[in-house]
Amino acid sequence: MVTRYELSDVETDRIFHALATTTRRDILRRTVAAEQSVSELAAEYDMSFAAVQKHVEVLEAAQLIVKRAAGRERLVRANPEMIARARALLAQYEELWRARVDRLDAFLAEPEPEPEQDPEPDPGPGPTHHLTP
Repeated sequence: MVTRYELSDVETDRIFHALATTTRRDILRRTVAAEQSVSELAAEYDMSFAAVQKHVEVLEAAQLIVKRAAGRERLVRANPEMIARARALLAQYEELWRARVDRLDAFLAEPEPEPEQDPEPDPGPGPTHHLTP
């Protein structure tokens, strides 16, 4: 199986939007550990079943989780492929920033150039004395 790691701008926006709330990050964390029904997820939060279901839909739209029917229940599990793609994107950002910090460190580590010393300044013609008769 070939795994595609590049994310489109739309996919990237959906992922960051999906991860923008504590509840959705917690749902993702819980579904990485084990597949759970939406009802089981909803029981853990101080919000309505419908509100939890909306959070699940946002995660599903970002493809961070996969939902499947099992009888009357909807089971939710994390999507490791999309999580890996999101991780690869974040690794690219990390690499970019590390390179910038490394360049800044190198620049700051360079010794300051010694100021060029001018030869003794030419005093010029000096004061002129006029003799008055």
